[in-house]
Amino acid sequence: MKHAETVTFGGGGLARHAELRGNKDAIEALRATSKTLLIWNGKPLMALGSDGAPRGALHWLDPEDLFLKEHGSQDVFLGLDPEGVGLFASDVSSWDPIEQDTSGLGLFLDSTQQTPPGLEATASFAELRALMTRLTPWDAEVAATAKAVLNWHAAHGFCANCGAKSLSRQAGWSRSCPACSTTHFPRTDPVVIMLITHGNSVLIGRSPWWPEGMYSLLAGFVEPGETMEAAVRREVFEEAGVSVGEVSYLASQPWPFPASLMFGAKGEAISTEITLDPVELEDALWVTREDMAAVFAGQHPTINPARSGAIAHFLLDYWLRDSLE
Repeated sequence: MKHAETVTFGGGGLARHAELRGNKDAIEALRATSKTLLIWNGKPLMALGSDGAPRGALHWLDPEDLFLKEHGSQDVFLGLDPEGVGLFASDVSSWDPIEQDTSGLGLFLDSTQQTPPGLEATASFAELRALMTRLTPWDAEVAATAKAVLNWHAAHGFCANCGAKSLSRQAGWSRSCPACSTTHFPRTDPVVIMLITHGNSVLIGRSPWWPEGMYSLLAGFVEPGETMEAAVRREVFEEAGVSVGEVSYLASQPWPFPASLMFGAKGEAISTEITLDPVELEDALWVTREDMAAVFAGQHPTINPARSGAIAHFLLDYWLRDSLE
């Protein structure tokens, strides 16, 4: 797909410099003049505008920042910025934002913000899902990388082989078990998301826990020993009872909620009758191109579009433009 890497979180061009991760001397030398992005409970530190709202840019701290020194725990070397400055991310989830609103934690979309001491009117921790379309491609890739790798560390502190506590290695890009010598690497879960069409219509559905009126493309995890194409056919049939014939790849999107890689695919339906799996879907339906145009324009009476920034919205947009090549 010609426009594949214009998807949110894609094509940012972060210079990761993986060859430096095992060089302790080089990493320590970079730390002296580095910049660090803080992540608190999965939320990156975002710069604020004059109105006190996040303005769509990451906020970086220098290595001598007192808040970072007090609360920083696990950190990860992200790479170098365009000027050659070392970039790190640090998990500061141990910080307790006393008397600040944290009611949104764990919700589908957290609208609350938390401000570290000393950064009032300058920066706040904010939900990446809500701000992803306002970031530059470079900032979006950096934030997605930091969030995904720190999510992995938070959930994989113990060896899956023997159960002993593991240790961070390779500048945050692996964990090593001192008891059995097993090395673990950050996981990325492959997920297929499907633009399934039949003639002039596209198949969409909604999960039971989504906001009212929200519909999107069907999606599901790729299973061990399964091709992407087979996963597309299996997931669509399991969730909606629709059989799919030819399948082709369109685009991919890193999706750090918590750590997936979305494979966007196009599939041609060879049946149209829908039989729902009620555990997976609350509803599914075929929508014509004309009705989907009304959805995107906010003029449909019952259907809201897929979230802007998600690959589902991206693929539907290009389908409407007839530009999936």
